Amino acid sequence: MEHFVDAMKKYVDFSGRATRTQYWMYILIFMVIYIALAVLDSVLGTFFIAAIFNLVCLLPSISVAARRLHDTGRTGWWQLIILIPLIGAIVLLVFLVQDSHGDNEYGANPKA
Repeated sequence: MEHFVDAMKKYVDFSGRATRTQYWMYILIFMVIYIALAVLDSVLGTFFIAAIFNLVCLLPSISVAARRLHDTGRTGWWQLIILIPLIGAIVLLVFLVQDSHGDNEYGANPKA
């Protein structure tokens, strides 16, 4: 849960680096909360609770992905590759799962 809270605190911080653990734990907790809220929406017959949560988490999701890409030595603008159908999502996924590189222009290695 600390990785999710940390990403929410740094919701407009597009500088620095995020480790694989920080990024994927954020995504895991986001998905668990989103699924729980979607189930709650279906039980209550509403549609806006999960949508509001999704909107609230949009900027933190973009910023943590940018920091994750910085950790692999790429700029955060690589997230726009997702706009290319099918191939873009696969390439971005490969970039996000790669291991950290040593020190780079985005800062020191967070694992060190």
